[in-house]
Amino acid sequence: MTKKILIVDDEPHIRLLIEQTLEDLEDEGVELLTASNGEEALETIKAERPQLVFLDVMMPKMNGFDVCNAVKNEFGIKDTYIIMLTAKGQEFDRQRGSNVGADLYMTKPFDPDEIIEKSQEVLGLN
Repeated sequence: MTKKILIVDDEPHIRLLIEQTLEDLEDEGVELLTASNGEEALETIKAERPQLVFLDVMMPKMNGFDVCNAVKNEFGIKDTYIIMLTAKGQEFDRQRGSNVGADLYMTKPFDPDEIIEKSQEVLGLN
């Protein structure tokens, strides 16, 4: 089974930055997917079942909290590890992420090494 990571952010340069951070994992057979809004993210998660999702919060059509809640609580997709990756770093936001089922909450700007290490850990690489 191909291991998949979905990168969800409405900012093209952030998606590209995360893709570039993770591109070495493609050599280990990991497929990188992207989505530019919440609705697209939800459809991709249902169709592709990525093992890991980096999910922005503030996006058009459907925000990251609603996407996470739909995946974890409405559709019961528990085996997809969701990392909320956002500029919203207030404790209220972190708690809201936890309440909707996010597995981890990270704030921007992010440390590329942390993104790689967490991806390898979740996907069982190395």
